Amino acid sequence: MAKNRVRFQPGLSMADFMARYGSDDSYEAALIESRWPKGFVCPSCGGGHSSSFRREGRLYFQCTGCRHQCSVISGTIFEATKLPLSRWFLAMHLLTQSKNNVAALELMRHLGVCYKTAWLMKHKLVEVMREREDSRQLEGRVEIDDAYLWGERTGGKVGRGSENKVPFVAAAQTTPDGQSQFVCLRQQPFTNLEVAIFAPRSIAPTVAVVFDGLWCFGAVQVVGAEHERVVTGGGKASAGLPQFHAVNTFLGNLKRSLGGLTMPSILPNTPIATSLRPNIDSTVGSTCAPSWLACYAPHVSQLQPLPPPFVRLR
Repeated sequence: MAKNRVRFQPGLSMADFMARYGSDDSYEAALIESRWPKGFVCPSCGGGHSSSFRREGRLYFQCTGCRHQCSVISGTIFEATKLPLSRWFLAMHLLTQSKNNVAALELMRHLGVCYKTAWLMKHKLVEVMREREDSRQLEGRVEIDDAYLWGERTGGKVGRGSENKVPFVAAAQTTPDGQSQFVCLRQQPFTNLEVAIFAPRSIAPTVAVVFDGLWCFGAVQVVGAEHERVVTGGGKASAGLPQFHAVNTFLGNLKRSLGGLTMPSILPNTPIATSLRPNIDSTVGSTCAPSWLACYAPHVSQLQPLPPPFVRLR
């Protein structure tokens, strides 16, 4: 059997992580490089000249023009944290390198913090990763399928339309030879109107879409995309069709990983990298996005550690 290149892709080992981020100075340097790659920029006036000093061990910058003071973590998800940056970077490493996801309880044990702290750290980091991918559109060849989650309760209607299950659409971008690249999920009913709403946001006009016999997926033509309808006939045999290998593989991985990573709210549209494992460098860049607090802060007090209809995976 040929080796699965996705499963055996290299990651950042714990030894390499410790060698790269073995001191407090390295954490600060990584944040400064990510936030101000061309040098300091004052968040108040936009000036580029500053002086620096330390207060209680934390590095601060003072703008030469307007005298505004800020630290490297101000305006990021680390602002006002009482934890050292080493804990945050270790959390990012664990979340991005684990294939089966990391539960908040496991993160609590690794970081040596209480459960509420681990849970909040995890949700903050997952949210900034979601924001990074939120504007992505799938391109090239795209496989679309309908799927359901949950359904443990007895009684009621079975199959499509069951009130015990949460319907959602999964769209997988692949290379021409079928290698998966990205997946986009959206919780929605399977109607022409909802697919017509989903398509412009998640699918580029130049894609070639492959879908099964569900007629509502024909609404992807609103973006001008080429589309091919493949009637699968249902049953286990339909899951093995090569035309839907990428999306079916992802859905299988998703349902096996539900216990590991939950989101603070139902995500209307979530692009997810599948063939390239997220790395700590890209996650650090996401944490420094200035728009994060404005988007996330109103929801922090409303977060509850309950399993939502679906989750974000890598």
